[in-house]
Amino acid sequence: MRRAIVTGGSGLIGAGICAALAAAGWQVANFDLEDGGCEDARFVPCDVSDEDAVAAAFAELDWTSLDLLVNNAGVAAPVTGPVADLSLDRWRRVIDSHLTGAFLMTRAAAPLLRENAVIINMASTRAFMSEPFTEAYAAAKGGVVALTHALAVSLGPRVRVNAIAPGWISDSPDLATADHEQHPAGRVGRPEDVAEAVLFLAGAGFITGETLTLDGGMSRRMIYAD
Repeated sequence: MRRAIVTGGSGLIGAGICAALAAAGWQVANFDLEDGGCEDARFVPCDVSDEDAVAAAFAELDWTSLDLLVNNAGVAAPVTGPVADLSLDRWRRVIDSHLTGAFLMTRAAAPLLRENAVIINMASTRAFMSEPFTEAYAAAKGGVVALTHALAVSLGPRVRVNAIAPGWISDSPDLATADHEQHPAGRVGRPEDVAEAVLFLAGAGFITGETLTLDGGMSRRMIYAD
């Protein structure tokens, strides 16, 4: 049976990924701070930004091999306020949860990765475009994109490494019609869309070092003021 670790598997996107992998026959472990999301994934408590916590989580899991690592964990709120008010602690928390966490998890997983294993890092369209007061999040996700292509070169050809850059992903039934219609695809993204992309990249044997933008076409749309 193929084995996968998903970090942040208790959140909206992570739970969708865990569920899709489990439904496809994978044995799944969810590394997160709190349990929840997917009953078919084994929960392993872990703060991915903490070196000792990552080591302890891998020791608790006690797997001898791994086919897929999805680095999805990270502080969810992208807006951190004006730069002048952004504390170094807050900056580090955002960077560490997304970027350092992906590095620590990859380093710990590397000895377990089988031939043709896959790493998928969760980036964001905010790595390429921004709204005000998102410096820490944009920097973290931009770092994830760079880490992805660096790892693809370093770990290839035995391991493929790619990233997914989601745009607006929601499962809320309360979104306005305008929220959906502004997307060229006609709707806001769903967790299932990200999960489908993970399954695709897990099996796409000639794709590595790439970042797949998953935003319903929003970052390709030109917008002018009225």
